[in-house]
Amino acid sequence: MTTAPSAPIHGVCDPAFREVRAAFEENFVSRGEVGAACCVVIGERTVVDLVGGWADEARTRPWKSDTMVNFYSAGKALLALVALQLVDAGVLDLDAPITDVWPEFGSGGKQTATLRHALTHRAGVPAIRRRLTDDDLWHWDRMAEALADTPAWYEPGSRITYHTNTFGHLVGEIVRRATGQLPGEHLRRIAAPLDADLWWGVPIDLQQRCADVIWAPATPTPALDLDALDDATYLVFGGYFNPPGYSSQGVVNTAAWRSAQVPSTNGHGTATGLARLYRALVTPDRVLSVGLLDEATRVQASGPCPVLGEDIAVGLGFVPTSERRPLGTNPRSFGHFGTGGALGFGDPDAQLGFGYVMNHVVPRWQSTRNRSLVDAVYAAL
Repeated sequence: MTTAPSAPIHGVCDPAFREVRAAFEENFVSRGEVGAACCVVIGERTVVDLVGGWADEARTRPWKSDTMVNFYSAGKALLALVALQLVDAGVLDLDAPITDVWPEFGSGGKQTATLRHALTHRAGVPAIRRRLTDDDLWHWDRMAEALADTPAWYEPGSRITYHTNTFGHLVGEIVRRATGQLPGEHLRRIAAPLDADLWWGVPIDLQQRCADVIWAPATPTPALDLDALDDATYLVFGGYFNPPGYSSQGVVNTAAWRSAQVPSTNGHGTATGLARLYRALVTPDRVLSVGLLDEATRVQASGPCPVLGEDIAVGLGFVPTSERRPLGTNPRSFGHFGTGGALGFGDPDAQLGFGYVMNHVVPRWQSTRNRSLVDAVYAAL
């Protein structure tokens, strides 16, 4: 019987944060980590920038400092940032009807939906009703049209329902209608000056840097007959599986997925990129105005969510720290988790940006891996 090679770990770690490195190493030893990276920027200093393990399931490609990986819903906060910059610039209005920039969206009882509703998962379209294929997924216009044609599942603003995947095409199309550009172009304008590797639509010549996502358990979810589901059940599962690859299953490691823009779900990047962006975001008036950032990172909507099966509280695309999913110990921290535990967050009080990405996906947000890293960071402060 052969054993897997031990995980190589590289990077820098300030001695004061040695417990973060210890937690990072322990993730590989006892918590099932395959490949990962963690970065912490405080003030003008990068105090942790670690990479380790493997970029593939066979453990033949070491994770490098420039290895990117799909970080799932951690990208929702980046899309919110794109939209909020346009609010800051006066191009978009949080409380104006979406139909002001996207007239076709007003069909089926959605005419009162606003950008604020969209950013707080209350726009009424958590799933697309028209049956779609993965070929549709690669065509932005088809996805946006199908979303606009979907009658509201409920009156916009009346309840909170996590828009698992439609969040990306909803907010992303609002951005495109207002500016003529897809969200990936806006993200690069934010990320490039920060030297932050963050993408929707990874260029082909950069895709060799992408780690393969490894799902655990490896057994795929059985195919669902969406047509056999009642409305309440379809609202949940249609959001995940219409089109079938909407949540990445079966397509995640393909060039088509990495090249596409599915902003709710297929953001790719590095932990360093996330940490640098959040560090810039908590710098007053650098990326967003102070007033809008304060509004966006406070609870704007809360209540029971049928998709996540729990009470949730959200800001304007960002998730404020909470007792259940704490982002450190300071009350103004905010960010967003992704499936498998990827996490980016900012702490205005500590002037801190944090990023963690990994490729071994256990389908939940908070995990012993990311929690141990965050706890170790704050123990060192």
